[in-house]
Amino acid sequence: RSGEMAKLTQLIDNEVFRAYATYTAIVLLKMMLMSLITAYFRITRKAFVNPEDTASFGKGESAKKYLRTDPDVERVRRGHLNDLENIVPFLGIGLLYALSGPELYTALLHFRIFAGARIAHTFAYLIPLPQPSRGLSWAVAYAVTISMAYRVLKTVLYL
Repeated sequence: RSGEMAKLTQLIDNEVFRAYATYTAIVLLKMMLMSLITAYFRITRKAFVNPEDTASFGKGESAKKYLRTDPDVERVRRGHLNDLENIVPFLGIGLLYALSGPELYTALLHFRIFAGARIAHTFAYLIPLPQPSRGLSWAVAYAVTISMAYRVLKTVLYL
């Protein structure tokens, strides 16, 4: 039993795993930032979905006008949702990929391209940049995740 635990603690010495941990932290922090940006837009646009959030703007009928949707808030929310739909699969597939024994150079290439594409996607969503910038950045990150999944399946296929 203690031998198994020793193997797990040695993961941090694995360069590919450390690279995975680094880029995972980057994209998760980026995704968390989207929550703060949503809050900022809600406050500056005075667009809330919960009655208790409008308390500082009045009571009763005067506060109800702040229970509304706003295009800027919704745009940030869609970007955040897109992060959830794409970063969460990266977390699982990226971990399996890191554990499948890829070359460090290839793993770094996958992780860096994914993180860069997701950051570019966020800028394309929030600025907004003209298409196809958002679509291309989404497709690049998606293709990276598919590439890692293919590598995992090719390496450890047990069907």
